[in-house]
This record gives sequence, C-alpha cells and structure tokens, in this order.
Amino acid sequence: MYYFIGIKGTGMAALACLLDDLGYPVSGSDLPTHFFPEDELRRRNIPILEFDPENIKDNMDVIIGNAFLDDFPEVAAARANKTCRCLRYHEFVGQFIRRFRTIAAAGSHGKTTTTGMLSCMMRQAGNTGWLIGDGEGKVTPDTEYFCLEADEFRRHFLQYYPEYAVITNVEIDHVDYFKDDADYRSAYEEFAGNVAKGIVIYGEDEQARLLKLPEDVPHYWYGEADGDDIQAVNVEERRDGMSFDVLFQGKPFGHFDLPFVGHHLLLNSLGCIGVGILEEMTPEQIQEGLCSFHGRKRRFVVEDYGDNVFIDDYAHHPTEVKVTIEAARKRFPDHKLVAILKPHRASRVKYFADQFASALSLADRIYLIEFGAVDDKQDGTDIDIQYLIDRSEGSVLLPETEEGARMLAKEAPACYVFMSSKDIYVTEELLKKELGLKS
Repeated sequence: MYYFIGIKGTGMAALACLLDDLGYPVSGSDLPTHFFPEDELRRRNIPILEFDPENIKDNMDVIIGNAFLDDFPEVAAARANKTCRCLRYHEFVGQFIRRFRTIAAAGSHGKTTTTGMLSCMMRQAGNTGWLIGDGEGKVTPDTEYFCLEADEFRRHFLQYYPEYAVITNVEIDHVDYFKDDADYRSAYEEFAGNVAKGIVIYGEDEQARLLKLPEDVPHYWYGEADGDDIQAVNVEERRDGMSFDVLFQGKPFGHFDLPFVGHHLLLNSLGCIGVGILEEMTPEQIQEGLCSFHGRKRRFVVEDYGDNVFIDDYAHHPTEVKVTIEAARKRFPDHKLVAILKPHRASRVKYFADQFASALSLADRIYLIEFGAVDDKQDGTDIDIQYLIDRSEGSVLLPETEEGARMLAKEAPACYVFMSSKDIYVTEELLKKELGLKS
C-alpha cells in the first residue's frame, strides 16, 4: 500500500494517479478543503482521509509531501513505525524514473507547461509517460520515454538523472532557502551534472549564461539571438497563434505553426523542439506533437463569457505575474484587465515586493488576497499581505468570501486574471456565481 501524506498536492496527486495506473493500491490524507488535484483522485476512487496519526499502518510505503516537516504528527508516526518505508516525494520519484528514458524540464518558470509540451511531442517518437506538477501523471508497463517536471525547491531535482534536460531559466526563487543568485545557480550546475545526453537551455537568460556547465555533457542554447544553437527566426505572433522558422546551429531545420498565444510559449516550444532535434525527430513529428498540446491545468486557462473573461494561472513569482498579464493583454486587448493575486510564501513576497508591484501595475485594477497556505510563514518571515498592498499603488485587499466576489463583480465587464499556486479558484467560483455564469 502506497500512502501519501498530503495527497492533494499537485505533484503528489499526479504520482498517486500514476501508481494507480500501474495497479498498486493507493490512499492518502490531506485537509478537508477542496483542492483541484483531488478531482482525479476521487474519480479513481482513491481513498482520501483527514490527517490522523492512526492512519499509519504497518508495512506501508509512505510518501511524504514537501509541506510536511518531520514533526508533523502523521510523518512522525510513519518514521517511528519500523515496518514502514518512508520517502519524500522527490526521493521516491528519483528511484522510480530510473527505468525510463527520462526528459526533465527545470527552471524557475515554465517547467510545468514545458513538461506538458514535451509529453505531447514525445508521443510522436515512442510510448511516453509523464509526471507533471499540475496534478497529472501517466505511465504504462511499456512506457519508453518519461517526461518529468524537475523542481529546484530545496535542490530536490538533484535526485533525478535524466537523459535530457530543458532549463527554461535560472531566475532566483525560493529565497527562504537559497542565499543568493550564485547559490541558486549552483543547484542548476549540480543538476546539469546529472544529465546524460544533452542539456537544452534558454540562451537569453543572464543567470543561465553564468552557469558552469559540465564539459562532458553537450549543451545547446535556444532563443531568438544570433549564436543560439536552436534559433527562432521570422517570428509572427498573433492573437490566435504564432509561426516561426527554426535554425539548428545556423542551418534551416523547419517551419512551425502553433496555436499558442504568448511569447513565453514560443520559448517553451523552442526548448521542446531542441529535444526533438536531438532525438532525430522530423519537423513534421514535432509540429504534430506540439499542436496536440492544449495547455495544463491552472496554466493560463481561459473561460470566455463574452463581456467577461476568466483566466486562471499558477503564477506566483513576479516574472510569471508579468508574463501572464502581458499575455492576457495581448489576447484580450479590448477588455479591462483585473488582476487578482494570492501569494504563496511570505519570504517570496518580501524579497520580490517591488517586482510584484511593477508586474501588477500592468493591470487596470489590482486585488490582493491574504496568505493562507500551511507553509506560507514556515521560515519565520512574519509579514501579511498589507506589505505588498503598501507597495502596489491602487491595490485592494480582497476577502475570500461572497463579499469579495461582490467587490470583483463591480468591475464587470472585465478580463479577470486569477493568479496563485494555491486555492484561488475558490474565489473565482464565487465570482462566477455572483455574475450568474455557469462554470
């Protein structure tokens, strides 16, 4: 029996589904609050219990979510039981993927979307499984390729030894753990040393260019600059998609027409194309695979009700907030843009407060929601959302209640951009109800 402590977490839920696909008995525990990854767990009838040390039984394989420290009652009970085998999520995943040809996507931003794109593209090359941090995982007994989201959080991705890696950027995050840019880069340098066949890395990222990459692992830069190994040229971005040509080491490789909106998706696509080139896929195979990608859960998910548009995104870093608002502006230029942000981790908000304020200023109206996650102040950073409100001109505190929904409804008609790595979708549903919209 595999038992997950924190089974509703995005990566944890995905892994639970993956093990369920392979026929293993799976159960787990979490808070009674609804989180979107649990929907697939319930569809599969995977038992979800409330936290209780009595849930821990002899001979369980216990997989522990990252938000739960060793003094958490269930974790303590599992580690005290000598018949249980206990591993953190990333430790278990690192062991599990050794049987596959793994392609990992790492980076401060874009790794979930890039992993999703890779999983679609690689299906054109062979039987492909995946484990993505939006609550989805899949594998079959004959899986050859495995696409994995590799999270740098507390250097967890050092447990992974992929054949290929895409590194989308190296902009510092998790400032409660990493001391500075150099410390953050050192994690990626160690991770690069784990890669067997090739690293595909974004060339216009200043911190990436400072990396000391291993000499025995080939690396390829991607982007739009002359000198990038995988270069997009003749780029045309539209409200309904994009087109561009790709040069590989200065020579024409292929033309691509993709149904994606947003410059960040162009760059993510280029990283995937780089892996396809290294695996000797044809431009036609890569094109077909990428075109089958229809987005990830909570990654710029659009619901268009005409006068009112809802966009749900996982953005929780100022760069992601900026990119999300810019993409919304490009796609819906005639709408008033209302940004709603629920931050995660007080340390991140304190460190990046000015950058958050700058990114949010691109919206027409700004609403901010108080911290609410179990690990928001785990490192001792003791600020509340007022810290960011004071630095974001015109921003308003938004309660996660029906009153908050009425406040947002007064902005209608508008394009509402909901951004958080946590449960902001609760507020989104309250607003839909207030506006009389069907989900």
